[in-house]
Amino acid sequence: MLDINQAVFNNTVESDTVNIPLIGSVACGLPVFAEEHIEAHIPISTKLVKTPTDYFLLRASGDSMNTKGIDSGDLLLIKRQQTANTGDLVLALLDDEATVKEFRHNGSTIVLKPHSTNLKHQPIILTTDFKVQGVVAHVIKM
Repeated sequence: MLDINQAVFNNTVESDTVNIPLIGSVACGLPVFAEEHIEAHIPISTKLVKTPTDYFLLRASGDSMNTKGIDSGDLLLIKRQQTANTGDLVLALLDDEATVKEFRHNGSTIVLKPHSTNLKHQPIILTTDFKVQGVVAHVIKM
């Protein structure tokens, strides 16, 4: 186990991490208006982040992804990319609203599927009227 005091004095924490911007919250429920602003920079292990400029953090809000291990208040490490594969957990932008859901490509439709114990959350069925902003690379439990 790493002793934080020893790590700070030996600079091992600093050299093994990179600062990733926390840019706000994202709905794990109904989509909410996406307002990007940097709240903080969080040190993240270089074992999780290979190219720091490809990543950002968002704070999860809501319960639509709780059976996938994403609870309100968790931090989501998002890898910036505009494409996704079926089964990926994506940050999707619908008009000016952002949400995190499982991406499912079903022929001519895209389904953004919630995974929740709360039955009020229903899939969002789309064609191409949305954008993938990134894929959830890691969930950081808070």
